[in-house]
Amino acid sequence: MRGEAAHLTVVQARALLGLDGAAHGAELTAAFRRAVKAARPDLPGGDEWTFRRVIAAHEVLRRLDGPLALPAPDVRQPAPATLAITPMQALLGGETVVRSGGKRLRAKYAPGLRTGDRLRLKGAGRDGVDLYLAVVIRGCGALSAVGDDLHMSAPVTRQQLRDGGRIEIATHAGPRSAWLVPDHPTLRLRLRDLGLPPRGNRRRGHPFVTLSPVEDAPTATADLRARFARDWTPERRAA
Repeated sequence: MRGEAAHLTVVQARALLGLDGAAHGAELTAAFRRAVKAARPDLPGGDEWTFRRVIAAHEVLRRLDGPLALPAPDVRQPAPATLAITPMQALLGGETVVRSGGKRLRAKYAPGLRTGDRLRLKGAGRDGVDLYLAVVIRGCGALSAVGDDLHMSAPVTRQQLRDGGRIEIATHAGPRSAWLVPDHPTLRLRLRDLGLPPRGNRRRGHPFVTLSPVEDAPTATADLRARFARDWTPERRAA
């Protein structure tokens, strides 16, 4: 079959498949199926010589339809250097050491970095070019950063949720007050202007607090009784 294909020109091959011009992919396959079916020697009107030439013609045109060059080798690119910081470091700025290209580099950064920002280290790259670090803010404990905003959780007793009123929430900037509506199903609060600081065209963010219900705290009287029972056991009095 390869010998017959070598004696066919592209024009002859297209004519054998009933094509007026170039054909590729599905169009070429459909033309070949029509032509090879019509040339089958076991069917009326077909003969072996034409059948073999149709197959050879398809081989000629299929070679033209294939890639003209070998695909580029899959070269794995090195992972970009990153600066991984905590939400508190993003709030306050700071200095850290990163590794890149087998080197330890000291990176200073101002407050207000966001995930997705790039920090430039002048002349720290290969051949003295600038190196850009991709910033990633990773959650730490109950505190995480999403965009401009901070997200945290805070405990609240079930009695406080039932009764409502003012509660105090411990934040990175100190205690902040919030007001609960009695028997309200909302367990998420926003404290204004305590998120990541403004940077460039980015606004100052807000902290969002998810309230985590806990068992009711004991009343002052119950707490006093528990302390009395603990401190005045027979063993302690004997001591």
